[in-house]
Amino acid sequence: MRDDRTVTAWALAARTGDETAVERFVRATQLDVRRYVTHLSGDAQAADDLVQDTYLRALRSLPRFEGRSSARTWLLTIARRTVADRLRSMAGRPRLAGTDDWQTAVEKAQPRGVPGFDEGIALTELLSALPAPRREAFVLTQLLGLPYAETAAIAGCPVGTVRSRVARARETLVSLLAEEADPAEEREGERGTARTTCSVGALGPARTARVSAGSAA
Repeated sequence: MRDDRTVTAWALAARTGDETAVERFVRATQLDVRRYVTHLSGDAQAADDLVQDTYLRALRSLPRFEGRSSARTWLLTIARRTVADRLRSMAGRPRLAGTDDWQTAVEKAQPRGVPGFDEGIALTELLSALPAPRREAFVLTQLLGLPYAETAAIAGCPVGTVRSRVARARETLVSLLAEEADPAEEREGERGTARTTCSVGALGPARTARVSAGSAA
């Protein structure tokens, strides 16, 4: 992550039409914007459109940016409004029956902990279980590394509220991770029992009998 002062300086320079400054500003912030809108909207497929809309709005608003806050905070505030506008527009559209259900089922069926699997998908799934305010606070502070004060400015709430939301989000995520770990441990235990049974059986009747006798002793 670039130093906020550097990013803000690029944004201020971009106000005058400095194309190099615009390019540097976008490159320095686009990953944060993408991660934020993806987790906030809960729709990874819409991320490209949301990122593009965010920057279109930001570039139009650049002449009015005076650097009173960091450029990153200013930009993420615009991203937040962009996501909110999209969610409001989508709420008024008819939804294809069953579409959300099968997409969710496919995503949840994705294997985890295997080569080639994108852990970001698993993280998105976990974060989607959080209420939107807690998810936003967690993403901004824990994934993007923003200070609590800047997060509060973006979310429009007191710093204490942000701290509470992050703490509750952590509790929920820890609980969800524990729930996912338990079945895996049970399966490993079952595989271990099966391997032991196969190994004992492979010794042959006579050896198996000796093992059984030894165990009884």
